[in-house]
Amino acid sequence: MSLKEFEYSPFLNSAESGGKKNDFYDKNLALFEEELDIRPKVSSLLSRLVSYTNITQGAKEHEEEEISQRGNAAKSPSMGTLMGVYLPCLQNIFGVIMFLRLTWIVGMAGIMQAFLIVLMCCTCTMLTAISMSAIATNGVVPAGGSYFMISRSLGPEFGGAVGLCFYLGNTFAAAMYILGAIEIFLKYIVPQAAIFHAVDHHGTDSAMLNNMRVYGSICLILMVVVVFVGVKYVNKLASLFLTCVIISIVSIYAGAMKSISHPPEFPICMLGNRTLVNSKFDVCAKTVMQGNMTVPSQLWENFCTPGNLSSSQCDEYFLLNNVTKIQAIPGMSSGIIRENMWSNYRYKGQLLEKPAVQSVDAHGSLEKLSLYLTADITTSFTLLLGIFFPSATGIMAGSNRSGDLKDAQKSIPVGTILAIATTSFVCILSSVIITAILSCIEGVVLRDKFGDAVHNNLVVGTLAWPSPWVIVIGSFFSTIGAGLQTVTGAPRLLQAIAKDNIIPFLRVFGHGKKNGEPTWALLLTGLIAELGILIASLDMVAPILSMFFLMCYLFVNLACAVQTLLRTPNWRPRFKYYHWTLSFLGMSICLALMFISTWYYAIVAIGIAGMIYKYIEYQGAEKEWGDGIRGLSLSAARYALLRLEAGPPHTKNWRPQLLVLLKLDEDLHVKYPRMLTFASQLKAGKGLTIVGTVIQGNFLDSFGELQAAEQAVKNMMEIERVKGFCQVVVANKVRDGIVHLIQSCGLGGMKHNTVVMGWPYGWRQSEDPRAWKTFINNVRCVTAAHLALMVPKNVSFYSSNHERFTDGHIDVWWIVHDGGMLMLKCRMRIFTVAQMDDNSIQMKKDLATFLYQLRIEAEVEVVEMHDSDISAYTYERTLMMEQRSQMLRQMRLSTAERQREVCSAQLVKDRHSLVRMGSLYSDEEEEVPETPPAKVQMTWSKERLEAERRNNKNAPENFREDQTNVRRMHTAVKLNEVIVNRSHDARLVLLNMPGPPRNSDGDENYMEFLEVLTEGLERVLLVRGGGQEVITIYS
Repeated sequence: MSLKEFEYSPFLNSAESGGKKNDFYDKNLALFEEELDIRPKVSSLLSRLVSYTNITQGAKEHEEEEISQRGNAAKSPSMGTLMGVYLPCLQNIFGVIMFLRLTWIVGMAGIMQAFLIVLMCCTCTMLTAISMSAIATNGVVPAGGSYFMISRSLGPEFGGAVGLCFYLGNTFAAAMYILGAIEIFLKYIVPQAAIFHAVDHHGTDSAMLNNMRVYGSICLILMVVVVFVGVKYVNKLASLFLTCVIISIVSIYAGAMKSISHPPEFPICMLGNRTLVNSKFDVCAKTVMQGNMTVPSQLWENFCTPGNLSSSQCDEYFLLNNVTKIQAIPGMSSGIIRENMWSNYRYKGQLLEKPAVQSVDAHGSLEKLSLYLTADITTSFTLLLGIFFPSATGIMAGSNRSGDLKDAQKSIPVGTILAIATTSFVCILSSVIITAILSCIEGVVLRDKFGDAVHNNLVVGTLAWPSPWVIVIGSFFSTIGAGLQTVTGAPRLLQAIAKDNIIPFLRVFGHGKKNGEPTWALLLTGLIAELGILIASLDMVAPILSMFFLMCYLFVNLACAVQTLLRTPNWRPRFKYYHWTLSFLGMSICLALMFISTWYYAIVAIGIAGMIYKYIEYQGAEKEWGDGIRGLSLSAARYALLRLEAGPPHTKNWRPQLLVLLKLDEDLHVKYPRMLTFASQLKAGKGLTIVGTVIQGNFLDSFGELQAAEQAVKNMMEIERVKGFCQVVVANKVRDGIVHLIQSCGLGGMKHNTVVMGWPYGWRQSEDPRAWKTFINNVRCVTAAHLALMVPKNVSFYSSNHERFTDGHIDVWWIVHDGGMLMLKCRMRIFTVAQMDDNSIQMKKDLATFLYQLRIEAEVEVVEMHDSDISAYTYERTLMMEQRSQMLRQMRLSTAERQREVCSAQLVKDRHSLVRMGSLYSDEEEEVPETPPAKVQMTWSKERLEAERRNNKNAPENFREDQTNVRRMHTAVKLNEVIVNRSHDARLVLLNMPGPPRNSDGDENYMEFLEVLTEGLERVLLVRGGGQEVITIYS
C-alpha cells in the first residue's frame, strides 16, 4: 500500500472488510465494535504501513503507478552506502576539472586565492550536504532524489522550476565530461587523430573546437546507445572507472612525495622571460654543432629568415635575448613558492612570462606570437570560480540514486558527507600542498593550460609516478565514467518530474520501455547535451552548469531552513547535526557564488527558473504535498491576522470586503451567476470575497449535500474569476443561517464589511410574506452589524466579464450621507438632490471641490426638487398598497392552504418587474406575529405644516388622518421621475437605499416604496452605507 492511499483513506475499506467482520470484532474491543469497519485496529494499520516499499529507480516509481499496478512485485533495492552513494559521489567530484584545470587555476589565481576558491566551493557543498541529509532522513525518499526532496519541501512550483534547472545542470555536466575526455584524447593520447588542422596560428583555436565538436558528438552517441541498451552495463563499468580514479589520485600523491628529494626532469625552454612552445622546435638553443661547424637550430629558423647566421634577418626580441632552460619542478629549495603565492591573471593573447628572469624589452614580430605560450582566455577570480565549481557538484550523485538504495535515510547523509570530506581534503591538499609547497611547480608551467611547455604532457601528469601516462589514462576513463553516470541519471530525473504531472508538456517523457527505462527522456537529454558539445569549450560550459547546480543547492538549503523554522509536526529528521543558521549560510553562499562567478549567467538561470515557476503556477499544479511554502503561508497569515486584530483598519486601508449571499436551486446550482460577476468586477482583485449560501436542513443528514453545494459554488467562482472563499451553512431555518453568515464569516481582522444580497423578485405575487420578510430581516441585520449593503436589482441585465461598455455613464444618486461613497473606476456622473431652501449653486461647487480633494473624476449635477402638490397617481398607488396590506392581514389561512397559495403565487408574472425570477429565500420559517403599528412622530415647521394642509384638500377620505405613507410614496414617485428622466441611458444607477421601518408593521409598504423608487430603471444598485467613513481627502 502506498503512502498516498493512507493520506486519503487511512482506514480499512469497509467493502473489503465485510467478510472478515467477525475477525476484528474482538471481545477486548467491544466498546469500539461499531467503528471498526471504518477505523482499523492499530495492528492492522501498522501492518499496512510496514508493507510500503520503495520502488527501484527506473521502475514504476510514483504513487499513481503503485496504485494501478499493486499486483506486480517490484524488485527490492539493494545498494548500500559504499556502492550507492560514496563511490558515485567520489567519481563525479574527482572528475575533469581536477585533472585538467586545477593546476591552471592555482597558477593564475595564486596559492592564496586558489585556496579561497576551493574553500568557498567545498564549504558550499558541505553545508548543502548537511541540509540535504536532514531532508533525506525525514521520511522515505523515492526515485527523483534532490528533485523529490525540494518539491515535497517547497511545493510543486519551486520543485518543478528547480528540478528542471537541476536536470539542465546534469545534462550540461554530461557535455562537460565528454568535452574533457575528448580534450585528453586529442591533446595527450592521440594528437594525430585530429581531423581539422590550423593553416596559421590564428586558426589553431577554431580547428581544435571543430575537432572537439566532431569527436564529442560521436562520444555522446555511443554513451546514449550504451545507456539505452542497459543500465546494468554502466553499473558494471562504474567500478572499473572508479578504480582508474583512485589509481590516478594515488599516483599524484606518490609522485609528489618523490619529488621532494628527486624532482622529475621536465625542462622548459625560455627566450628571455617568455615561455616557448616546446613542440615548435627540437633543441632549446639558437645554434647547434654539426661536426666542427655551428649551424642555425630549428628554433633559429622559426625566428629568422632562411640563410646563414650572418646574413639572415631575425626577430628583434630573439636577437636581444638569450635562450635558457629551467626546470618545470625545481623543488622546495628553489624558493619558487613566493612567485606562486599571488595571482597572475592574464588577458586573452597576453604572453606567459617569468618575472624573475632578466630580459631585454623589445617589440617582436606578431607573426612569431604562435611560438610563445599565451593566455587563451581572459582570466579573473570570478571566472576561475565558475570554472572550478563543477568539480564540487558531484554531491547529488548519491541522492539521485535514492530509488536504488537499500536504506536511503542512512546511506545518503553518511555517504555524501564522507565523499565531500574526502574530496575537499584532496582538493585543498592538491591546490596548496602538492602544487605549491612540496613540488613547487614553476609558475609558467602552472599557467600552461594544455602542457605545451612540457612536451604536451598533462601538467598534473608531470607529478605522477611512475609515469605521466597513469594520469592521462586514469583521467580519461574517469571523465568517461562520470559522463556515463550523468547520461544515466539525468533522464531519470526528467522522468520523475514528468510523472508528477506538474508540467503538462513534459508528460511524454514520463513514458519509457516496459521495464521503466526513460527512453524519450534519454533522447531529449542527448539533444540538450549536444548543444553543450557544440559550444566545444570546457571553460565556457563549466560556468553554465555551475549556475544550475548552485540554484539547486540554494533551494535545498532553503527547504531545510524553512522546514526547521516552521517546526512542522512532520519535521523529524534522523540526521540531527543540522541547524537553520547553517542552511541560511549555505543558501547565502550559493547566491553569492552565482553572481560572483558569472552574473549574467546567474540572471539567465534565475529567469529560466522564474518562467518555469510562473508556468506551473499558471497551469494550476494542484498538488498537496504538505510543502513548507504552504506552511510558511499559514504562519504568515497567522502573523498578519494577529496584527490586524490590534484595531480597525484606517480609512486609507479600507477595501471592500464582500460577503456575497447566493441562492442555489434544487440541483444545487447557483441560481444567479451574475451576482458573482458583479462581485468580481466590483472588487477588481482587491480585498476579501466570501461567497456564502444556506442549505435548509439538519447538518448530520445534509453533510453530503453541503459538500456538493460547496463544490458547485467553487466551480462557479472559478468560471466567474472570483478569487475568494466559499462558506456553506446548514441550518434548520434559512433566516438563521443568513444571520450566522453575517455574524461569523471571516476571521479576525479579515472580516467582511459589505454584504451583497439579491433582490426578492416576485414578492408581490406571493401572499406568503416570508419571501420579502426574509429580505427585510437581512437588511435589518446588516444595518445592526454596521455593515455596508449592496442590492443589485435586475442583476441578470448586468454586464458579464466578457463584455465591456465603451460608452455611457454610471450615475451615482447621492441623496443622504451614510458613510462615504464606494466609487467604481469608470466615467461617472454624481447627482445630488437640493430642496427649495438649499443653495444649489453652492452645493454643486462644494461637491466638485470635495471630489477634487478625493482625486475622483466625475461630472457633478445638482437636481432641484420643488415642493409640489401630491398627485392623484400618488394617492392611487398608496391606496392600492394599503388595501392589499389590509387584505392580507385579514386572511387567516391554514398551513396547507398557505403553502398552496405560495405555489400558485409563484406562477403569476409580476407586471411591474422587468424579469421573472424566484424569491431569494422563500423557504423560511413561520411568519412572526404582527406587532401593532407604532405612532410616527414628526416635527415640522409652521410653513411646511400649512403647505401639507393645502395639499391634503384633494386627498381621499382614507388619508386625511395619517399622511405618513402618502408623503413617503410622494417622495418615491418624485425621485423616480427625476432619476428616470436624467439617468434613463445610464449603464448603471447607484442609489441610496432607504432604511427599513423600525417596526415590522410597515415592511410590505417599505418593499412597495423601493419598487416605486426603482421603477423603469434597467440596472439599479441600491447602496446602504455602514455608517463610517471609508474615504479620506488626506494623503
